[in-house]
Amino acid sequence: MMELPYLLKRENICRIEDGRILIGDRRVFPFKRRFEVCTSVEEIAGALQSMVTQGGGPLEVALTTMVYVAKQMREGRLPRDPAVLERACDLLIAARPTNTTMKRVIQGLLAELASHPSDWLDLVEPKVEAVQASFDHVYEVMGRFGSSLLGPENTILTTCFAEHTFLLSLAYAQAEGKHVRVIANETRPYLQGSRLTAPSLQEMGIEVQLITDGMGATVISEHMVTHYMTAADVVCLDGTVVNKVGTLSNALAAHAYGVPYYAFSVSPDPTKRGRQDLVMEMRSAGEVTQCLGRSTTKKGIGALYPAFDSIPAELVRGIVTAKGVLSPHQIQRSFS
Repeated sequence: MMELPYLLKRENICRIEDGRILIGDRRVFPFKRRFEVCTSVEEIAGALQSMVTQGGGPLEVALTTMVYVAKQMREGRLPRDPAVLERACDLLIAARPTNTTMKRVIQGLLAELASHPSDWLDLVEPKVEAVQASFDHVYEVMGRFGSSLLGPENTILTTCFAEHTFLLSLAYAQAEGKHVRVIANETRPYLQGSRLTAPSLQEMGIEVQLITDGMGATVISEHMVTHYMTAADVVCLDGTVVNKVGTLSNALAAHAYGVPYYAFSVSPDPTKRGRQDLVMEMRSAGEVTQCLGRSTTKKGIGALYPAFDSIPAELVRGIVTAKGVLSPHQIQRSFS
């Protein structure tokens, strides 16, 4: 696999150290490289809810937490009871309800462990490592599929932080001699585009320019981009894509001006038929009235924070998966 930027190296996402869980704090990157230190599952769940990490980070945290809980059981700090592990996983899943990939992966692991009642505790760590290795393979495969969508000259608009698959697509494209340039939305209110995406691209030697969230339609309409590419927090069987709020407006503009929109999904959700099955997360309005810890308006002004957009399948040119670049109508046949 290509060299990953700092943020995507596993030890910088989450690791166990000196009997504690350390979670890379993306809220302060790139200005600081600090870790949120947690000593209980409740603290870990709180960190997830507080957006210490986002995107693929919660899954990595959840997997590492399973190993952490198993170690505490072997050391006698927690009862050797699978119900204790299940309750820990339930707390993590509830902390980020829109992250259905994390939910399905963790619940699948729990089901596997339940089928080994005599030695389930000894199997936690090797099974987690196997899942992590499988995701590393998926990232590489999807990166190559993503690269195949790019031509000799590319300017790609992106929203939020699409992580491994998108960044690897660009890295493979560059290695093939293609010219790649990225325009990144700043992504309010956490500024993942300006704080996570742009520095990671710079670290990888990929040209990047920032725009504010309201500028996407303009750069599309002025024919300044060749592709629109994002991650997908959820992909439903009917091809509906869920991603960070702000994605829908850019997808609408891309559709209107003939710019292809591609979403990267490591795991389309077979339990979600369409928009009607989604629970869209409404986050604290207080996050909208401040930015990087500073107020952006007068005290007492109301706000709304719908955290995610639902993008209809007709706006999506293709969905990059480990099974290939699929049209939205191919998702059900490939993943149900």
